[in-house]
Amino acid sequence: MDSATADVAHDFYPWFRVYTDGRVERFLESPLVPPSLDVRSKDIAISATASARLFLPIAAAPNEKLPLLIYIHGGFFSIESPFSSTYHGYVNSLVAQSKVIAVSIQYRLAPENPVPACYDDCYAVMKWVAQHKDCAHRPGLDPWLSEHADFGKVYLAGDSAGANLGHNMVVRTDGDGHWLKKFSGLVLIHPFFGNEEPDKLWEFICSDSGGVNDPRLNPAAHPCLLSKLRCEKVLIFTAGLDQYKQRGCTYYAALKKSGWEGAVEIENAPGENHVFHLSDPTSDKAKAMMKKVASFINPANMPPLCEKEAGCAINSA
Repeated sequence: MDSATADVAHDFYPWFRVYTDGRVERFLESPLVPPSLDVRSKDIAISATASARLFLPIAAAPNEKLPLLIYIHGGFFSIESPFSSTYHGYVNSLVAQSKVIAVSIQYRLAPENPVPACYDDCYAVMKWVAQHKDCAHRPGLDPWLSEHADFGKVYLAGDSAGANLGHNMVVRTDGDGHWLKKFSGLVLIHPFFGNEEPDKLWEFICSDSGGVNDPRLNPAAHPCLLSKLRCEKVLIFTAGLDQYKQRGCTYYAALKKSGWEGAVEIENAPGENHVFHLSDPTSDKAKAMMKKVASFINPANMPPLCEKEAGCAINSA
């Protein structure tokens, strides 16, 4: 069959379409960009399927220890990359503002690589990062992490599907001796979680789905797992016009009720859509969100929000 005339077999627009000849067409993707110069950055191949872009502030002094941020990009498990202009720009700006060292994870995308490939790739990067803890230089390790990462201040963050992956990495690393007893914090921006209704996209891209209450998809349905979340604090962002807003609110409520002993905070941006901060990063609300995240992961480096900034995006959900 001619690829140009193939029929649509599965339509998940605006994320992707799968045609009867096996071709996958993606939408909403940003162009790829090289590592930057304003904040030092470089790309690292970690395994045959996983890689990352590392970011280090130019202002970092030799051997200066900085909080470590592990960032996981969104895109409904099927589009985008840490190398795209969208995510490179966001993490680059966050590193510059917060003065942290960051690892932005590249994972395999669905539907060609069904779930759990993305979870496995993120975990592979997490294990690689953890090898730098208390280690001198040796083959396979990166000197930026060995010299500058403070493993007493490790944060995970992600948006949309990346927030889902971030939560699951905290859960999955439980019992991994490389990591500390607790992560310092978890940032969930407009998280993509499930609810009690079937999700056609998840069912299509997941090769081992446990249904609507799969703990990877719907953590709110598993209070026992939430109660053991190895994280000191959690910051959740929602957006007023986001169709997934209630998923973040449900996670927040379930975490509070689970008996978990950490601190959880939720912020809502009224009148905004899903991941608005990426599509319009110069807006007042996006700038206020950026400053909130930066102060969460490195409060020692950040002045408090001014009155105007606090009024832009900081609202009770």
